[in-house]
Amino acid sequence: MQKRKLGSSGLEVSAVGLGCMGISHSYGPAPGSRDEMIAFLRSAVERGVTFFDTAESYGPYANEELVGEALAPFRGQVVIGTKFAFRFDAEGHQVGMVSRPEHIREAAEGSLRRLQVEAIDLLYQHRVNPEMPIEEVAGAVRELIQEGKVRHFGMSEAAATTIRRAHAVQPLTAVQSEYSLWWRRPEEVVLPALEELGIGFVAYSPLGKGFLTGKIDPDTPFTRSDIRQTIPRFTPEARRANRGVVDLLDTIAARKGATPAQIALAWLLAQRPWIVPIPGTRRLERLDENLGAVAVELTADDLAEIEHAAAQITVQGGRYPEHVERMTYL
Repeated sequence: MQKRKLGSSGLEVSAVGLGCMGISHSYGPAPGSRDEMIAFLRSAVERGVTFFDTAESYGPYANEELVGEALAPFRGQVVIGTKFAFRFDAEGHQVGMVSRPEHIREAAEGSLRRLQVEAIDLLYQHRVNPEMPIEEVAGAVRELIQEGKVRHFGMSEAAATTIRRAHAVQPLTAVQSEYSLWWRRPEEVVLPALEELGIGFVAYSPLGKGFLTGKIDPDTPFTRSDIRQTIPRFTPEARRANRGVVDLLDTIAARKGATPAQIALAWLLAQRPWIVPIPGTRRLERLDENLGAVAVELTADDLAEIEHAAAQITVQGGRYPEHVERMTYL
């Protein structure tokens, strides 16, 4: 597996990481037992994956516990990123955002226990809280870094101006946001700012929550526990209208002897050497397919063809329900 460094921080990870949320959260019932999911995560390490993404809100807490148990035998060999920013009630329901310094410390302590680590490799603010100055958030994480409880600071779905303010207090190692051929907003302002500041970029949902694999059509059913049944971009009408993105990937894939998913990931890898996609999956065959994208070489002509064709496509539907989208790019 090829490696990449997240910006100028020196933090080296596998060129393709693994988003772990779906193993226990948001995409319907897992296809296997807890033991099978632990075995799956360990198989990812055996295949060269060294970068794993989780969060306290995935569950909540259950995902961190599973990832911590699965990766315990590989301490020092893998990098685990996790996130804070939300408050939960006694039943585990998310009931608001909170990023006060005392909460950040409490959240970090909980993540340390659940992940079974002495230091959190990469701690992200999951979403920017407009009620808490970002300088105070960065200062709280800086204290945790000074105490040896956190190694690197990150932010998720943040605006460039907020990133700059945080970075001035505690240098950021990575910013994580959605990025793919059907969601390219980071290109406008965020990626240029990260390049200037020497911050790496972690692309979540690089396969458009599965749509860019070509395995989802207008008739594909989603269970009630699958977040896609609440997302405007996944209505049957939107899926039908957005088929052109997959057709584009199909065309390139046929020529390259690859799959649409591999082309989508290879395109991301070709954008910047400090971008690391973290596609999520719960199946070994899909993991192997995703990792195979590293070997797909897109030429300048391929990239130009993709760019030209993509410019002719207007993706239909919001990527999130409106109330969720309002929490991003603050």
